[in-house]
Amino acid sequence: MKIFELIEKLAARRNLSDDEFKTLLTNDESDEALFEAADKKRREIYGDEVYIRGLIEFTNYCRNNCYYCGIRRDNKNAERYRLTKEEILACCEEGYCLGFRTYVLQGGEDPYYTDELICDIVSEIRRRFPDCAITLSIGEKSKESYKAYFDAGANRFLLRHETACDAHYRMLHPESMILQNRKQCLYDLKDIGYQVGSGFMVGSPYQTIDNLIADIRFLQDLQPDMIGIGPYINHADTPFSNFENGSLALTLRLISVLRLTFPYALIPSTTALGTIHPQGRELGLKAGANVVMPNLSPVSVRKLYALYENKICTGEEAAQCRGCLERRVRSVGYRIVTSIGNVIKEKNDADLS
Repeated sequence: MKIFELIEKLAARRNLSDDEFKTLLTNDESDEALFEAADKKRREIYGDEVYIRGLIEFTNYCRNNCYYCGIRRDNKNAERYRLTKEEILACCEEGYCLGFRTYVLQGGEDPYYTDELICDIVSEIRRRFPDCAITLSIGEKSKESYKAYFDAGANRFLLRHETACDAHYRMLHPESMILQNRKQCLYDLKDIGYQVGSGFMVGSPYQTIDNLIADIRFLQDLQPDMIGIGPYINHADTPFSNFENGSLALTLRLISVLRLTFPYALIPSTTALGTIHPQGRELGLKAGANVVMPNLSPVSVRKLYALYENKICTGEEAAQCRGCLERRVRSVGYRIVTSIGNVIKEKNDADLS
């Protein structure tokens, strides 16, 4: 089957075989047609709207030792920090004044933040900002913990599975981390009632095209509301410091494939894209993404939340980030909206055959 016929097939909500996905992901001659099809699909559902999420990176302590991550437990060069409840609320207050209606509290798996403390923070954000969505991105927890956060007022949760292949997962993580546990967390979150986001790195060490196809298959089973992907970017203080960064072209290609496969999903154009290319986030939007996540964290700690090196926007105040992104988004034909930006609920696999 010709490559353009594959794009048409995917755009028509027809599932592809593994070989057909492989053809799409390894062919660079049809990128323009693929991006156009993905952009057309997102405009059919979400128009030209781009949702903003206010990111608050509240701790860079982490109990895990993932081989690719700059805030891994054994990185002795990392300067650690934790934000207080009052500092987190101040970030929310500033964000609200700037038009943010979704907060994303992201951090390493830090035992200092007990369930009681997380619930206290979440419930106070819910009390002060009842018209906002509260998203947590704090890693693997028990189902009981997830339920407690949900009851306190959190309604979205982001947890990248990173890779759906067990053999590849073991290459990226120590033995104490188990892929099945991570997957079970995602299913638990869905069962509780969260809007759930998952995703993976593109170009991570030892990754193959078959791994990426396995990621798509897992997402087809999970049916997440949000899908976040970004290029792998290395960090000097990790075991993977000598590996090359992920590919911009392949990341954009995957954003388009995900948009066509999951047309109703919320897909961010990530900071990592902007880090590997000056217009990476704009290119991500043109490839089918419809979410951006400006940083609301205090400037004093932004450089310290270094999952990877050379992260952009670490020196800008929140208002500068907001204004800069609005101009960038407008420059490529979209517009930032300040609504809560819920996913449009439609079963992504309803018409697959």
